[in-house]
Amino acid sequence: MSDVDPTGSDWTDAEVDLIVADYFDMLRLERAGEPYVKAHRNAALQELTRRSRGSIEFKHQNISAVLLKLGMDWITGYKPMANFQAGLLAGVERYLDAVGDAAIVALPAAEAGMGEAGSLYLEPPPILVPPSADSPLLARLVRKFDPAARDARNRQLGRAGEHKVLEFERYRLLSEDRSDLARKVRWVAQEDGDGAGYDILSFDSVGRERLLEVKTTSGHQTTPFYLSENERLLSEERPDAFRLVRLYGFGRDPRAFELVPPLAASVMLQPANYRAAFG
Repeated sequence: MSDVDPTGSDWTDAEVDLIVADYFDMLRLERAGEPYVKAHRNAALQELTRRSRGSIEFKHQNISAVLLKLGMDWITGYKPMANFQAGLLAGVERYLDAVGDAAIVALPAAEAGMGEAGSLYLEPPPILVPPSADSPLLARLVRKFDPAARDARNRQLGRAGEHKVLEFERYRLLSEDRSDLARKVRWVAQEDGDGAGYDILSFDSVGRERLLEVKTTSGHQTTPFYLSENERLLSEERPDAFRLVRLYGFGRDPRAFELVPPLAASVMLQPANYRAAFG
């Protein structure tokens, strides 16, 4: 598949910029719960570009595929369609360079769509699969807009995710007739600060500790995340108690799964940085 329209001409940079901007505007409206009509947006782009309805729709799906690689949410109904070309990657890069995190972060200011207090859908973790071989241009784009780094620096997102899991743990224990344990659940990262190697102290129904490290993203299920050395070591020291809670789709339809040590059985762990010392 190429960047060639049925009319026989390549998409120009100007046309790519138009459709990328249109896509992100629709995504912004969808995140905010504001109505829009895809057919009307498509018709407007047809007028501007003289491209066909199908070509424009396919290009929207290509953009969804790029966002999938960037660990971002995409427009409902535009299923990611791969085989995008360099021109589209360059267009997405130009847009993100211009607007920054405003286009990437999907956490509404009021944290709308979080569901009822205490509610959280838990599911099995994804199956570990070998990484795909991305093109050099795509690999560079993913490095530049690293989804793991994006989520790690979004403190508001991290705190909101931890609070969601805190409420869920208390709700779960109350539903298991363990109000005594529910009262003991602590938001360690908030009360004591970072450094413990986990965010929330909770318990199972018989009173055994659950040391929960919460990793939150507005992206999809397999969006990568950062794990500190302290967290990794704690998972090895307390495999009976340590649980990594991966919360994804935050801001829209939050879901979660737990990873149980050894973590290397569930995710590929790659060194991200080095500590430099003089002695």
